[in-house]
Amino acid sequence: MTTIYLMRHSIALKDINNDYNDESLQLQNEKMPLSIEGEELAFNISKESELQNIDVVISSNYVRAMSTAKYISNINKLNLIVNSSFGERKFGINSWDELPTDFGLRQNDDENYKVGDGESQKEVRERVYKALMDVIDEYKDKRVVIVSHGSAILWLLKQWCNVNLVDKYITFKDKVILEDNVFNCITFKLEFDDKKLVNIEKVF
Repeated sequence: MTTIYLMRHSIALKDINNDYNDESLQLQNEKMPLSIEGEELAFNISKESELQNIDVVISSNYVRAMSTAKYISNINKLNLIVNSSFGERKFGINSWDELPTDFGLRQNDDENYKVGDGESQKEVRERVYKALMDVIDEYKDKRVVIVSHGSAILWLLKQWCNVNLVDKYITFKDKVILEDNVFNCITFKLEFDDKKLVNIEKVF
């Protein structure tokens, strides 16, 4: 049995006003750090008993994800593995003003909807699913933490679950997994027999 802990990054610091804002929107998104509260939350989560005796810690290449994962890798005395395939969806715009006001709803309702050279829900799911299957191949029967992002995680879960973002719930085989918002450091425990998902639960 391979156990995957799929975690969203901790609280990001969004109010930044310096040369950073002259960079592309994609680069700004990738470089967004954690806030002080985010660092504290990530540190505290790393001490949870469920995250001890981990074999592998993987993070997306976004700073806020790596900054969250570093505490888990440190407490388990592991090197952090960075895999850009677990990154957040790419918006495909140069400024937030270009984003349609109904972008979120449209992208959740239509798996092929995207803006510019951004990614659709389907493209993100396929990217993250392939990366996850590669991880299961490489680390069979291990306990693995993957720190990723809200949309990437939710759209991956659609591979096996009923995900209703309007009413805010997720079910797996008629079992309710989530009945609330997707918050910072939310973590899903996925258990795979070979590559078949046999159980999923929210642990944090």
